[in-house]
Amino acid sequence: MLSQTYPQAFHPYSFELNKDMQISAAHFIPREEAGACSRVHGHTYTVNLTIAGDTLDSCGFLVNFSTLKKIVHGKYDHTLLNDHLEFSGEDAYSFPTTEVVAKSIYDAVETYLNTLSNRPVCVQVFVRETPTSYCVYRPKKEQAHE
Repeated sequence: MLSQTYPQAFHPYSFELNKDMQISAAHFIPREEAGACSRVHGHTYTVNLTIAGDTLDSCGFLVNFSTLKKIVHGKYDHTLLNDHLEFSGEDAYSFPTTEVVAKSIYDAVETYLNTLSNRPVCVQVFVRETPTSYCVYRPKKEQAHE
């Protein structure tokens, strides 16, 4: 994977970890007004997670890179995103758009991070759908745990 530059997530934490991964997945947006995106098609998504915190765990990690990859890549790679429960609803916030995919990845990662005693937080999820289109999801401050 080529080196990427991502938008900066500003935060007050001492440590920042970034994990890149690529996910090959198909999806469709179940609305006629989505045009060509209403038909099943695929992407090789580039995902970057930005995790931050002040305390390392007993291994010296903020969080283990391989665990982050399992949470995201292990779930979504080589799947039809519409088959996942979080993308199977009837409202715009459950369609597998780049925006909703980024938010769903955040939710899954943050759920895991909440189980860790060193309390790292996910401050940004970057999802690139095509070479020219991407989305960044950052939780509002009141959503992030202390």
